[in-house]
Amino acid sequence: MNPPSPTPGAPPPVPSSGGRRSRTLLIILGIVLLIVVAVAAFLIGRGTSSGSPAPGAVGSSTGTGPTGTPSNSGLVLQALPPAPDKPRQMEVPSEPVRPAIWADVYSPGEVREALSGNAWVKEQLQKPLGKGFVGGWAAFLDTRAEDLGAQFKGAVFDVMAGQFLAAPFRVVWFSGDNRAGTPAVIVPEPGNAAMAAFDSMNSVVRRNEMVAQSCPGGEGEVPSEGFKLARWLVAEQALWAARTEERIVFGRHPVVVLQGLCEPHLDLEAPRDVDVELGFAPEPLGREAQLLTHVMGMANGIRLQFAVEGNRLVGRGIAGRLSDEPRLDSAPLSDELLRLVPEETPVLLALQLKLPEQLDRDTLKAFWSGKHYTGAVRTRQVAMVWTPRGSGQLPTEVALLWGRPEDAEALGQIFSGPNRMETATLCGHHVLASTPDVLARLRKACEGKGPNLLNAAGPVVQGLRAPGSVSFGVNTGRLLGGLMADGYGSQVTQVDSKKSKQRTAPPEIEAARRDLETLPYIGLRGTVEGSRLVPGGFGS
Repeated sequence: MNPPSPTPGAPPPVPSSGGRRSRTLLIILGIVLLIVVAVAAFLIGRGTSSGSPAPGAVGSSTGTGPTGTPSNSGLVLQALPPAPDKPRQMEVPSEPVRPAIWADVYSPGEVREALSGNAWVKEQLQKPLGKGFVGGWAAFLDTRAEDLGAQFKGAVFDVMAGQFLAAPFRVVWFSGDNRAGTPAVIVPEPGNAAMAAFDSMNSVVRRNEMVAQSCPGGEGEVPSEGFKLARWLVAEQALWAARTEERIVFGRHPVVVLQGLCEPHLDLEAPRDVDVELGFAPEPLGREAQLLTHVMGMANGIRLQFAVEGNRLVGRGIAGRLSDEPRLDSAPLSDELLRLVPEETPVLLALQLKLPEQLDRDTLKAFWSGKHYTGAVRTRQVAMVWTPRGSGQLPTEVALLWGRPEDAEALGQIFSGPNRMETATLCGHHVLASTPDVLARLRKACEGKGPNLLNAAGPVVQGLRAPGSVSFGVNTGRLLGGLMADGYGSQVTQVDSKKSKQRTAPPEIEAARRDLETLPYIGLRGTVEGSRLVPGGFGS
């Protein structure tokens, strides 16, 4: 979770050819996991009420920090290496980059209060699941500012959440071969108090400094004196930070901080009733993402929207602009489809696609060429069910559910690649499954021998039955519980010369999985209206 800090001045390692392009389905359909990582890592902690000192307030320090661990008073300054005498010149990557995925947090205070006041979150922070998630950052966040010699009171967490991240901010992952795999956190309008807190913190925890005289690829405006990037070191955890007159940027790697500094002006204006928004750009993500959005007839700027309701973060829907020739219709999901999808399915993506009446390569090529198509079209209900696995050694578990079985022959020609697909006609749908086990689960649900989505919670069924053009459902409990179990299993698997052996998961891992599986179902929907998608949300 905490890789060694990169050598100052060195660009991040270049990924292997197999990792150069993000897997579109992982990006789009694993979006809830990004929420957990991008938002909770910065915002989960103690609430701002109940007597915790405000950042910058005068008062005595307590014996424990935000996560409940003892503070390291009197030891921090002794352990820190001396600050550098002068900055080093940074080696700037020559390749330009683009934002690929981002999360905009418009209401940091409300989101933090919701998470810190959520009973499930508070309970998990005291269990192995929550402590494992925070990991080595607990000591970083719990360190008291007065222990560092700073001119303000409170823990580092209070400064990070209460000052640096008090204004709207963006968490962004960049594209390109020089990406570091970690995001930059950009606060475009931090305010004077945050700037002063940054300077105070920087003066006591800065342990390396670099200067960049250009932006990656030579794109972007750079001050005459260059960008100054500082490496902060607290409790053996390193964080790179920088600020200009207009923004503050944080990141685990200096290159992503520089990329955040070079980004054009950000105007984080919240849509109505939206507190968190997730977006992606298909071009930087590669051919697969471009193809998906092209088939859907979507323009750039697809966004998944969420809002705070009480102590919960709930789905608001899918928003975005449509191209000149939209290829999405609007209709409810049929009961036949809901009967075919197992109730425990972690991820469901369903589309109402307008396609030519006759499916063949030449007709589809003409239809998707961007030229005006004059032939007959038919709306087809298409869904993908996916069980993400937390280990690369496990098989891909995905299935395509096609609402018109008459297209089976044409689909066989379209999906005629080297990867064998299991096929069948179930519940009025032509099914293409990646493995026999996936097909068997679908058959069992269709035949009523196992729970299907018609057996899900009432609000979920109602939301799936509502008219929509794009429906995206995530069973967050099954998704995160399964990923955690797979990840643990991959770490403890022993391979000998004959077969693979896996130890039984210890009680705390099983308990963590059960706790995760209590998380709710989140549903997002977008419905075509003119040249845009109108968002709608639902869930358990």
